[in-house]
Amino acid sequence: MSRAPWLAGAMLALAAASAPVIAQPIPAVPQSREQMALSFAPIVRQSAGSVVNVYGARVERRPQNPFMDDPFFRRFFGDGGFGVPQERVQRSLGSGVVVDVSGLVVTNNHVIEGMSEVRIAFADKREVEATILLRDPRTDLAVLKLSNTRDLKALELGDSDRLEVGDLVLAIGNPFGVGQTVTQGIVSALARTQVGVGDAQSFIQTDAAINPGNSGGALVDMQGRLIGINTAIFSRSGGSHGIGFAIPAAMVRVVVESAKAGATTVRRPWFGARLQALTTEVADGLGLDRPAGSVVASVVEKGPAAEAGLRRSDVILSVDGIGVDDPEAFGYRFATRPIGGTASLTILRSGRRLVLPVKLIPAPETRPREPMVISARSPLAGATVMNLSPALAEELSIDAGTEGVVVGDLEEGSAAARVGFKKGDIIVALNGERMATSRDVQAAVSERKRAWEITISRGGQTITSVFPG
Repeated sequence: MSRAPWLAGAMLALAAASAPVIAQPIPAVPQSREQMALSFAPIVRQSAGSVVNVYGARVERRPQNPFMDDPFFRRFFGDGGFGVPQERVQRSLGSGVVVDVSGLVVTNNHVIEGMSEVRIAFADKREVEATILLRDPRTDLAVLKLSNTRDLKALELGDSDRLEVGDLVLAIGNPFGVGQTVTQGIVSALARTQVGVGDAQSFIQTDAAINPGNSGGALVDMQGRLIGINTAIFSRSGGSHGIGFAIPAAMVRVVVESAKAGATTVRRPWFGARLQALTTEVADGLGLDRPAGSVVASVVEKGPAAEAGLRRSDVILSVDGIGVDDPEAFGYRFATRPIGGTASLTILRSGRRLVLPVKLIPAPETRPREPMVISARSPLAGATVMNLSPALAEELSIDAGTEGVVVGDLEEGSAAARVGFKKGDIIVALNGERMATSRDVQAAVSERKRAWEITISRGGQTITSVFPG
């Protein structure tokens, strides 16, 4: 019998016995409060003073019942009876963030939408009046200016592009109007689109508890920097279910810089092309492993996209090396590029990848807007129509060339609003006659008609409707 196996086993046992033993650390019992505490208090102390409550108000006056013009009727019912003009105050409540010591506060546009009076309340009970400098429905952001800038502390804007899933964050705001509240969570996802808030979408998703009243509040990182503005929750009950969304600081910076420059609208780069989502079938046909990208559906003549050489059916894969999975993600990434330079687009064309530099320029005002408020009796009464240009199309977030007439605004409760017209509708024709300018529309509706056939373009679709005169 051979001794080799026995000898080999003995040698291994001897080697194992002589090997150094690595001591395992023994958990130590905490000896002080500091060793036991994991606290976000230093971050809260640094940033909470810059988060404010935003209160909006609007007085609505109900019409008086015509019977109250009769002194005999008022004798029985008095001045306080039914039909007397009633003033109803509409109120809104949300949060905001001081982003500049000059008195600039960022909040959500939906918090102050339609409000005529805005007040800001600080955590130390101070209240200050504010004026609205800029509204941007596209991003659901607004910038306010405080009337008193004493003892202001601004929150530093962080770099939201450096965020990673799993990073710790704090949400600070005024949920349900109970007072300033801090909640903690992590970044659950990045670049969320199709949330339904604004159209330049690329939201930060977090599980930090966000509730009604948190809108416009701060999402801060572990250095106390503002990395997002809380804007929406996913909920069927109205309370937090651990899925909240924040507008990244990169977009907040663009809106704030526009307000600082004295603009009443946000200056964004103009792309000059209409995009569509890439479907699975098209992605397979192009040899892509997943449907990530945006297909160029049309290109505006003489726009930046056309000058860069972009063509219909090109697939945009990335902007400055950052992938864009859909048109919303592209819109966000392109809109946050600084005006004046160029953006590098990686595209797929006929199976080849190309890099095209696109100029970052604002949309031009190619012709006067000439706004006309339609007052004549017609289905368009109460609508403000304007001459369409790339600049106006960019403001209204519509895909259009440089010609046409667009509904720029609607009076609340007007005939145009009641029959279903929307801001951004492009008026193509009235009773078969093409409309080229706002003056054409004004002249066309000045004549009484027994019926109105109106053709509009909405969301790329042409709709024709007939209304009684």
